[in-house]
Amino acid sequence: MNFRPRPKEEPEINLIPFIDVLLVILIFLMLTTTYSKFTELQLTLPVADAQAQRDYPKEVIVAVSSDGRYSVQGTALGARSVDAVAQALTEAARAGKDSVVIITADAAAPHQSVINVMEAARRSGLSQITFATQSSAQAGKR
Repeated sequence: MNFRPRPKEEPEINLIPFIDVLLVILIFLMLTTTYSKFTELQLTLPVADAQAQRDYPKEVIVAVSSDGRYSVQGTALGARSVDAVAQALTEAARAGKDSVVIITADAAAPHQSVINVMEAARRSGLSQITFATQSSAQAGKR
């Protein structure tokens, strides 16, 4: 019989798996985090560098002023309702359903006014919508 006390093994904490798990969690959080910069943004829209717009007979140009007034093909609309804009779009669309609605909105125009034009185009059956911008060189001149 062996009555000598055995030396006790000291418990040991293996940190390598712990570090591996932390790195995986860190990578997961970095990949899934969405960065919101809405509080930092100072927007002045629209500006884009593109070719000059050509005149096409299938185009219906809708202008939205900074105070939310509408103009279809250069004719100012008295009413600001979606139905009035839809009626004016239907009358101005010479090519029918193939007409392209070009929304020329002021940079300070209310978002709802632009959405109203898009809704009016949908009610008129016009599904092709685009937005007009100005080049950054022209934006600096104003």
